[in-house]
Amino acid sequence: MQLRFTKTNGEIDTLIDELLDKAGGVHHPSIAREMIIAALKAGQDTDYLADLKLLSNTMKEMRYTTKVFAPYRQKMKVTIFGSARTGEEEPMYKKCVRFSRMLADKGYMIITGGGGGIMQAGNEGAGSESSFAANIRLPFEQSANTVMLKNPRLITYKYFFNRKVAFVKEADAIAVFPGGFGTLDEAMEVFTLIQTGKTSPKPLVLVDDDAGYWEHWFRFVKERLLVMGFISAEDFSIFTITRSCEEAVQVIEDFYINYHSLRFVNGDLIIRLNKALTAEQIEMLEDEFAELRLPGSHIEPIAARPEEADEPDLLELPRIAFRFHHQHYGLLMAFIRRLNTF
Repeated sequence: MQLRFTKTNGEIDTLIDELLDKAGGVHHPSIAREMIIAALKAGQDTDYLADLKLLSNTMKEMRYTTKVFAPYRQKMKVTIFGSARTGEEEPMYKKCVRFSRMLADKGYMIITGGGGGIMQAGNEGAGSESSFAANIRLPFEQSANTVMLKNPRLITYKYFFNRKVAFVKEADAIAVFPGGFGTLDEAMEVFTLIQTGKTSPKPLVLVDDDAGYWEHWFRFVKERLLVMGFISAEDFSIFTITRSCEEAVQVIEDFYINYHSLRFVNGDLIIRLNKALTAEQIEMLEDEFAELRLPGSHIEPIAARPEEADEPDLLELPRIAFRFHHQHYGLLMAFIRRLNTF
């Protein structure tokens, strides 16, 4: 029979309801029901075993990711990217150890790829108890580092795309140290996700070495991507380049001075704050960031919308809302930094 996500499948829907009831303890059963229907539909749609294995393994990996991170949902986390080939004696390894130790001392947890080099340095600096490792099965180079080898927060992925989801989705900030193709791939994906609004705004810090690894990259971005019109000037608000551990940590800390989080509700961008803005401050933001709003829209202080009831711990936070121009996610990053100055 042709299955549908609407509850029009007759006996199949009854059996699924009975299964959910029998399993017990299923949160948000309507969503679990849709996943069951999706699995059944996939089985009907294709007899190609490799495709079904891909879907099954993806679901299992993401389920386990959620299980591992769920107890730490309220902890701030920073993902660190960088080369697996950076030696323990190298200055950037030692800088990463220091950087991650500074963050751990401030209560952050660290997420790395779980391998050697900069990944090991990030876990080493934070310590095993303040670390996650999102490892990947590779025929060379990548095995879990000694800090995370037997850690319950070590996850080993088959698929890069699931691993990348964990790196970005679970992080409140991203720090990128110099590295090769893999590091650049991870960094460029974060650029794209922030620029297109496919992940929530978060500080992206490019931690440079004494030879100017990121400065050389920045020169290419300015002289090629910007000049040729492939990016906009506002996209430079997405990242910060620094050689200083202290500045890198401060950039992350400052991003959440007043900004808390955001959410879209019925077309409105709602920004949750740690403290309310005055009428004068809102007027300043309207004048300075007119391009951020759709014509006719204004920045208004609001109470929590009924649609936000699924996040009860955030309902008491002050808020502002406006109709957001979705071509300006780079400018939104600048907007957040500005409201953090109040």
